[in-house]
Amino acid sequence: MDVRVAVLASGTGSNLQALLDDPTVGPAIALVVSDRPKAVALERARAREVNAVALTPAGYESREAFDRGLLDVLEEAGIDVVMLAGYMLILGPVVVRAFPDRMLNIHPSLLPAFPGAHPVRDALAWGARVTGVTVHLVDEEVDHGPIVLQEAVAIEPGDDEDSLYRRIQEIEHRIYPRAARLLGEGRLKVEGRRVHVLGEEGR
Repeated sequence: MDVRVAVLASGTGSNLQALLDDPTVGPAIALVVSDRPKAVALERARAREVNAVALTPAGYESREAFDRGLLDVLEEAGIDVVMLAGYMLILGPVVVRAFPDRMLNIHPSLLPAFPGAHPVRDALAWGARVTGVTVHLVDEEVDHGPIVLQEAVAIEPGDDEDSLYRRIQEIEHRIYPRAARLLGEGRLKVEGRRVHVLGEEGR
């Protein structure tokens, strides 16, 4: 992929690791940013000699100033594509608008079902029989942008949040690198809310 990729992550960074391990995506990752200075995701980046930056809202006078600071970091690194991998802050318009159709997020449900911070817990509480994984382009609403890839995961009798999330993560780690490759290779064509994969669907 002839692009420079940034990954934003807040936690352990298992999806970041899947991206780093991908032979196409990994070499394109130029920057990892976390809002938590002690996030394991930063350690994963440093282990691969990828520039790792901790950037917290506490260091800025407002969320708007933080968003501007984050955008400055991305622009200074010459970033073309942004991947959100468990990044728990809501990005402001100044960041989202700088990467139109060039920012992906992964969410552990079949959107539009169960958006928000606790989708696995919410699916279990609702008594859903099926949940899954969604990779979508990021817009200015939370868990809302056009869907790139989805895959279902059956909810088994006796599942708890941990057991269900483990099966969801297996899907995440497989489809997120694929979505990153499609975006980085310029193979996503957006028409309204529909995302077409060029070279598939007869296109």
